[in-house]
Amino acid sequence: MLSEPIQVTLKVISAFDRLGILYLIGGSLASAVHGIVRATMNADLVVDIKPEQVLPLVESLESEFYIDADMILDAIQHNNSFNLIHLETMFKVDGFLLKQRAFDLNQMQRRISQSVGDAPEDQAYFSTAEDIILAKLEWFRAGGESSERQWRDILGVLDIQSDRLDFEYLQKWADQLNIQDLLQRAIQMSKGMAD
Repeated sequence: MLSEPIQVTLKVISAFDRLGILYLIGGSLASAVHGIVRATMNADLVVDIKPEQVLPLVESLESEFYIDADMILDAIQHNNSFNLIHLETMFKVDGFLLKQRAFDLNQMQRRISQSVGDAPEDQAYFSTAEDIILAKLEWFRAGGESSERQWRDILGVLDIQSDRLDFEYLQKWADQLNIQDLLQRAIQMSKGMAD
């Protein structure tokens, strides 16, 4: 894994763990764990943060991060996103509020703990391979199906994890998320690349 993004992300999630804030790492860091590593300028975390946890979070991170309590409270109120910026490296951690729809709640329940650093205690919760494929397919569709990076991330996870993926699970959720056409296209391209 890329050392700087992981080290900065570990600082944030260790504060989350201390405060009992549920999270999972998604985005390109999750697709790198399950697929092919690529450089990234930010970490995407799905978080289930409550208003009463905001001030303790700010107090625990404000010495190393730009963190704005009002921005986080506004994100909670509007079910939006917020970001934290590591002052030393300017690496950005984006927090996306956990949506209360079935797929997102299921994704949080299925999160898996992975080793991410040199020390055994460097553990973090990540989206599963199936869930990051589905989430990235949704982002790809929402972005007008034009992001080559998103598409490469999806194919990378499909290629690396192909024999370990639960395709029945992928199909079930792709149907519910209306991305079954994209999933089929990705599977066909992935198999074509592997041949």
